[in-house]
Amino acid sequence: MHDVKGQQIILFDGVCNLCNGSVVFILQRERKTVFRFASIQSEAGKELLTLCRLPSDYTEAVILIHNGKTYLGSAAALKIGQTLKFPWPLLATMGFMVPIFIRDAVYDQIARHRYQWFGKRAICMVPTKELESRFFR
Repeated sequence: MHDVKGQQIILFDGVCNLCNGSVVFILQRERKTVFRFASIQSEAGKELLTLCRLPSDYTEAVILIHNGKTYLGSAAALKIGQTLKFPWPLLATMGFMVPIFIRDAVYDQIARHRYQWFGKRAICMVPTKELESRFFR
């Protein structure tokens, strides 16, 4: 696995419709091209989970690896939001003002019911040729 220092990597559930939609949302709203992506079902995703000291079957939250540090759940989502185009940095900063136990309780409910509410796909997202270099395999 490559050195993750100096990189911003988002690990996501590749079969989750909400998670795939979130990746597309991020790609469309990045201020600068900073993120790389890996499905947790991919070989690279499993290696990155190990690097983050998470179990290989971990699927409970989006994971952000930012310069070698791991962020989970609402902290990952808000940290990602801070890097997007306006108004997302403002909303993310306001989100960080909400106590973590409340943020994570809301995040956990969405994560727990994401397949039920948003559906699931049979295979992971396949990036376009233009975006292929941004995805680990």
